[in-house]
This record gives sequence, structure tokens and C-alpha cells, in this order.
Amino acid sequence: MKFKYKSLLIPGALLGYGIIGIESDGLKMWNMEVQEEVYEHIDEHVSIDDFSQYFSIISTFSLDRAGLPAAHNYKDRAVILASSYIVMGGAVNALKYSVNAQRPDGSTFNSFPSGHTATAFMGAEFLWQEYKDSSIWPGIIGYSVALTTGMYRIYNDRHWVTDVAAGAGIGILSTKIAYWVHPLLSKILTRKNRKNQDIAVAFAPVISYRQKGLGVLLRF
Repeated sequence: MKFKYKSLLIPGALLGYGIIGIESDGLKMWNMEVQEEVYEHIDEHVSIDDFSQYFSIISTFSLDRAGLPAAHNYKDRAVILASSYIVMGGAVNALKYSVNAQRPDGSTFNSFPSGHTATAFMGAEFLWQEYKDSSIWPGIIGYSVALTTGMYRIYNDRHWVTDVAAGAGIGILSTKIAYWVHPLLSKILTRKNRKNQDIAVAFAPVISYRQKGLGVLLRF
């Protein structure tokens, strides 16, 4: 994918909005107002966002069976997705444990940014890049699910609006970065593969009493 500065505008704006919200009194007030509205209309927490964040990631490896051609083969998609996840996970965790923002429910101090939202938008952008030339619908559906995931993070009192916006920006940027560096990474992996070293990519759920996530292993 050719680098285009214009493609940074939306994710950059989302991430910038979230970062500004860390110190902006006006945006903090907006966060509180949104949360108060949620409190007034909330009936019960729904954990669908724990699963919807992975919708696009799972979908990309099942659309082949539906006869929808992707832009890259299975191996390249796995490498791009692994690269995206590594960039996204590194950025999210670095910010979570440096900003130390308290969650709306008061449970922990790792609210900023939303990791669920970042994962969901990372996958949505991945679907868009892989299938936009075949059909725009996978990307549209992926982004719809990602938006829903972010909204449920607010609804479930786990994140502020600025957390979700920043997560969305990070997710989109992570996938774009993975596509930009893929040609170089592909050359490195091809060189390694010629030396008879196998390339393996594996994903596995990571579940503990403190967090749920998706682990990625890239071996080459």
C-alpha cells in the first residue's frame, strides 16, 4: 500500500482528540456529561464488546470460503495482521501504563486508550484494505461492528469518549503502518524462507482475572 499523508487525517484526528482530552477541562466535562447520560438510561452491562472486538480478525480468514478474493494471500494476510496487532498492542499498553487514567467505573487506572476499540478498528481497517477492490461491504460491516464495540465500552462504563476515540485512531493507524512496511517485511521473510526456515503465525486467546485479549506469535 502506497503511503499517503491524507490517509493519516482521520486516525490522526481521532488520536489527537483523545490525547488532548487527557488534560483538556472542556473535554473532561464532555466525558462526564456523556457518562451521566449513560447512567440515566443504562439497564445492565452487556459483554458483547469482549467478543465483537475480534469480529473483523476472524472474518478475514472465513471470507475466502465465501468466494470473496482478498488483496493478499493467506500467508501475507497473517503477517500483515500480526504486524498490525504488534504495533497496536505496543502503543495501547505503552499509553495505558504511562497515562494512568482512571476508568469511569473507578476500577483501575488504565483507561486510556481503549484496547477493545483499538483491536476492533485495527481489524476493520484490515478488512477494508483487503476487500475494498472486491466489495466495500466487508469494510463497512467491519467498521460498523468496530463503532458498536467502542459505544459498548462507554455503555458498560469501562471507558470515556476520549479513550474510545484514541483507541479507534490507534487501531486504524496500526493497520496502515503494517501495510506500509509489509513490502520490506515480505522481502526479509522471503529471504529467511529461502534458507528453509518455516514461517508460522499463530493467534491464541489470553484470559486472566484482570484482562482478556488475543495473543499473537510470529515465528520465522
